Amino acid sequence: MLTIIDTTLRDGEQAPGLAFSAAEKMRVGKLLSALGVDIIEAGIPAMGRVEQEALYRLVQAGLPAAIASWNRMHPADVDASLACGVKFVHLSAPVSDLHLEHKLRKSRSWVLGRMQEVVAYARSKDCRISVGAEDASRADPDFLVTYAQAAQDAGAERMRFSDTVGVLDPFRTYGLIRRLVTGLAIQVEMHAHNDFGLATANTLAAARAGAGAVSVTVNGIGERAGNANLREVARAIRQFCGIDLGYDAGVLALLEELVFTLSDSNRNVSGIMEAI
Repeated sequence: MLTIIDTTLRDGEQAPGLAFSAAEKMRVGKLLSALGVDIIEAGIPAMGRVEQEALYRLVQAGLPAAIASWNRMHPADVDASLACGVKFVHLSAPVSDLHLEHKLRKSRSWVLGRMQEVVAYARSKDCRISVGAEDASRADPDFLVTYAQAAQDAGAERMRFSDTVGVLDPFRTYGLIRRLVTGLAIQVEMHAHNDFGLATANTLAAARAGAGAVSVTVNGIGERAGNANLREVARAIRQFCGIDLGYDAGVLALLEELVFTLSDSNRNVSGIMEAI
């Protein structure tokens, strides 16, 4: 079975001009859970009080779907998640030399050590842990394997491969994911961006390569050109992989309409136009 991780309320919210209120996140979260997604990546607690309130309310709602948070490789971020009641933490760090040099100004050995340290800290707090490899598609493949194996050894249950800038095609995706899958005992997750219109195709390729989890957003919303579209991925894996998620078409339609309406009403269109 394929684990579906919906990140509409985190990465989807990074679409230009979009910000969901706590009440709006609750409405979307309830429908996502009713649809049957496995995990809702609901936000970034380190962003502050409004985000923390939304996460707390989702956790307290007791939805069937697991509620996860996105975090940097900082113990303080883990603490912020715990304060919201979140016990499923995604811990993310850059792995490409480009990002390490220009974004973090750190070395490969530093990011490996930091990841192991923060995973150990999250484990000491009884968290479930997913580890993310930002800009994995531009990382040295050998170092990516080293990072993934270190995350597994540290106690992570899932490794997220992030095509952060959306530069992959399905052929490279298959090869990179296949190498990770064959070298790991933990689940590999594909997180695709749609800069070349290939997010769904790359997600399908990852599933064919053995990825046990994929991340999606409703209507494909997200940073820049967006993320893999929930409906497209669900249909593609049913058609080409023989995996039927059993999603109710009516619930999915309601969810898409809600997210479209909220996205449209929350975007500051006049501000965007003034900036052009």
